[in-house]
Amino acid sequence: MSQAALTALPVSSDSIAGAIDTTSTVQVLGLKPSQSTPSSTTVSTTPMPDSMSVSTVQQKHLQQQLFQQRQQTMQPKATPPSDGGKVASGPAPGPDVHQGPILPFDARSVQVSHPNTLASSHEAHPATAQALQNPMQRPHSTHVNPPLATNLPPPVLFGRKLKIEDLEIRNTLGTGSFGRVHLVKYKASGKHYAMKVLRKTEIIKLRQVEHTLNEKHILEQLNFPFLVQIFGTFQDSNNLYLVLEYVQGGELFSYLRKSGRFSNHVARFYAAQVVMAFDYLHTKDIIYRDLKPENLLIDVFGNIKITDFGFAKFVPDVTWTLCGTPDYLAPEIIQSKGYGRAVDWWALGVLIYEMLAGHPPFYDEDHFKLYEKILQCKLRFPPHFDPMAKDLVKRLLSPDLSKRFGNLKDGVQDIKRHKWFAGVDWEKLKNLEIPAPYIPKVAHEGDTSNFDAYPEDHEPYGVVGNDPYREKFKDF
Repeated sequence: MSQAALTALPVSSDSIAGAIDTTSTVQVLGLKPSQSTPSSTTVSTTPMPDSMSVSTVQQKHLQQQLFQQRQQTMQPKATPPSDGGKVASGPAPGPDVHQGPILPFDARSVQVSHPNTLASSHEAHPATAQALQNPMQRPHSTHVNPPLATNLPPPVLFGRKLKIEDLEIRNTLGTGSFGRVHLVKYKASGKHYAMKVLRKTEIIKLRQVEHTLNEKHILEQLNFPFLVQIFGTFQDSNNLYLVLEYVQGGELFSYLRKSGRFSNHVARFYAAQVVMAFDYLHTKDIIYRDLKPENLLIDVFGNIKITDFGFAKFVPDVTWTLCGTPDYLAPEIIQSKGYGRAVDWWALGVLIYEMLAGHPPFYDEDHFKLYEKILQCKLRFPPHFDPMAKDLVKRLLSPDLSKRFGNLKDGVQDIKRHKWFAGVDWEKLKNLEIPAPYIPKVAHEGDTSNFDAYPEDHEPYGVVGNDPYREKFKDF
């Protein structure tokens, strides 16, 4: 999007598919054998009425337009070699996978959003598209997923308050208006992490203190396999520092762009993991509010990790803040109504559509025209769209909250029981026992080849001096 378009959204404080389906869903997703869903658990028995369909030519044009506009928001970057923690050209598929972690990037959110909103560029990689669309050529990890421990409190990495001297700063993984993200190595253990550096002056100027503190507090409450983890925070006179899990696989957006769109079973795998992550967040009264492919990262086992909690919020009841990414805003947010967790389920519908179609269901360069389209909710589906996926998307993208899946009496169970998810073994998915459809190629723990190269800024960290804002960030 152009700079003008980026500033057109009237934001108050917060922040916007495989061509071939196969019959190998059971093997690829680790699903239960295909069988009829019992009527007692089948939510969708009568498909919702169809809407207008979009032609293949229109679809291709829209994909190109969207990706070109996303690219315009990104900075050109050098491409040093990937050795020694330096960044290479971008993600590529491959069977060589080694253990490691992820971090936040954001290409579509408006500039006045949150410090987590970082820009990245994405180079085409045809091999990835082929691997994603042809299940016979998808590499599989030789590693076993780590044991799940979702009932434990978030991990404590350091026995004392971290200092900048404890970390070896490698290279920049992302930049934004508030600062940048570095790959860092903890000297005591040699482990790699993603360190987000946020300038205090920018946070104060854009009135993002509450949201920055919100992100820290929410991340500290989380311990779930499909959510990025925080391991420590600290501050100096100029900056705030968040030490996060480093996930080497890169953004789902990168792979979606390279493949054009995902096949049905690939989209279902990622969507199912998002469903479980949202269910976990909602049980803690946390609304995420910024779902999009850019915020879904791929770990070394091919599972997603949701990142960027700058717009997440504890909401036991309702909230009224206009925030989010324009393409993914629910009608009730646009209409300035009080809203709750149902906005996340609307966003899930947008994500499923975008993964299967290659573009969001509602789009316009003019944000106000985009909002009109969202409020009208006239869905148009490409001819290849799976009928059951279409039915689920319609039920998630219901402007009527009394009919929107996820917001009904049975909550998330309505979504899990839908026929598009028929056969998904949710318990195995939760326990990381289902092989992913794609395993990123990672050479070593500090490998950054799935991220883009950024010019380095040698701003000094750990500065001690006058700090008028220290008390505002005393929790750091």
